[in-house]
Amino acid sequence: MASTPEVAGQFDVPTVPATRTRVERARLFVLLGGLTAFGPLSIDMYLPALPAIGKDLAASESVIQLTLTACLVGLAVGQILAGPLSDRLGRRRPLLVGVAAYVLASLLCATAPVAPVLVGFRLLQGLAGAAGIVIARAIVRDLYVGSAAARYFSRLILIFGLAPILAPVIGAQLLRFTSWHGIFVTLAIVAALLGLGAAVGLPETLPIERRSAGGLGPTLAAFRSLLADARFIGYALSAGLAFGAMFAYISGSPFVLQGIYRVSPQTFSLIFGVNALGFVIASQVNGSLVGWIPPARLMVVGLITAAIAGIALLLVVLIGGLGLVAILPPLFFLVSSVGFIVPNATALALSRRPNAAGTGSALLGVIQSGVGAAGAPLVGVAGITSALPMAGVIAASASGAILAFVLTSAVAERRELPVVESRPS
Repeated sequence: MASTPEVAGQFDVPTVPATRTRVERARLFVLLGGLTAFGPLSIDMYLPALPAIGKDLAASESVIQLTLTACLVGLAVGQILAGPLSDRLGRRRPLLVGVAAYVLASLLCATAPVAPVLVGFRLLQGLAGAAGIVIARAIVRDLYVGSAAARYFSRLILIFGLAPILAPVIGAQLLRFTSWHGIFVTLAIVAALLGLGAAVGLPETLPIERRSAGGLGPTLAAFRSLLADARFIGYALSAGLAFGAMFAYISGSPFVLQGIYRVSPQTFSLIFGVNALGFVIASQVNGSLVGWIPPARLMVVGLITAAIAGIALLLVVLIGGLGLVAILPPLFFLVSSVGFIVPNATALALSRRPNAAGTGSALLGVIQSGVGAAGAPLVGVAGITSALPMAGVIAASASGAILAFVLTSAVAERRELPVVESRPS
C-alpha cells in the first residue's frame, strides 16, 4: 500500500508561524478540546437521568430515546451547515453564534414541559453543538498540516476520548444534588465558558483571501469535489468503520460482559476503563511517533491491528467456552487501535482540500458518524443470549475499514498515473 502523495515541503510544517506563547498554546488546546467534546457531553452526560426524565414527563422509554436520536441527527446535520459557513465567513463568527445557540438550546431543554418539546429542543442543541465540533477540526487544519496536524489531533483525542467516559459519571454525580434540569443547565454553563474563552482568546485562523466565494453553488461544488476524491473517501470510510467497530463495542459490551460473562457492574467499569485508557495511550503514542513515521503508515498499522482484533474476537465467540479471559485482549487491541486510526485519518483527509477545510471537516464528520452508528442497532439483535452479533459487527466493521482503505487507495493510484501518449512508429 503506497502512502499518500503530498506536496514536497508542505506536509510537515505549520501553516502559520509558531509565535504563540506556551500559555496561549495551552489555552487554545483546552478550548479546541472542549469544543470537540460537545458531542460526547451532549449525548452522555444526561444518560443517567433518562429514567427520571421519563417519569417526570410521563413519557415511554421509546419517546425518551428519541431525545438521544434527535441530538445525534442535529449533530450530523449541523456539521453540514456550519462547516461550509465557516469556509465563507471565517471561523470565529459561526463558532460564536453556534456556541451561543447551544447555551440557549440547553436552557430550553432544562425547561421543557413535555417529552415532544424536549425532543425538539434536543434537535436544536445538536444543530448548535455541531458548530463547535466541525469548526474546531477546521481550525486545526488552518494552523497545521500533515504530521503536525496528525500530532495535534492525537492530543485532542485525549479530551475527546475521556469525555464519553467521564460525562456519565459527572451526570450521575450531578443527580445527587440536582434534578435532570440541572444537567442541562450545567451544559449551558460549560458552553458559556467555552464561548467566553473563544470570544477572548481565539483568533481568526482563516484570512479573508483564503475564504470561499460563498453561495450554494460553490458549496455544492466543494462537496462534489470531496466525494469524487478517492483518497478523502478512503480516509473517511476507514475512520467511520473503525468508529463503527468501537460503537458496537460500546453499545454491546454492557449486555455481553454483564449478561453473558456475568461480570459485576464494578468489574465492567474496570474493564471499560482499561480499554478506554488503551485508546488514550495509543493516541498519545501516535502523536509522539507521527513526527518520525508518516501518518498514512501509522494509520495502516491501526487498521491492521483493528482487523486482526476483530477477527480474533469473532473466532473466540464462534469457538465458545474459552471464557472471559479470551475475549478481553481482542477488545483491548480493537479499542486501542482507534487511537492510531482516527487522528491520522482526520489529518490526511483534511489535507486533501486545504481551502475548504470547513466543508471537508463537515463531510468527514457526517461520514464517520453515519457509517459508525449504522451497525450499532444490529448489536442488540440477540439481546443477552449471544455475543455473536457484537462480535460479527466488530469483525465486519474492522475488516471493512482496511478493505475500504486498500480499494480507495488503488482507485486513487490508478487515477493519479500519468497518461503516456503512444507515438506512431
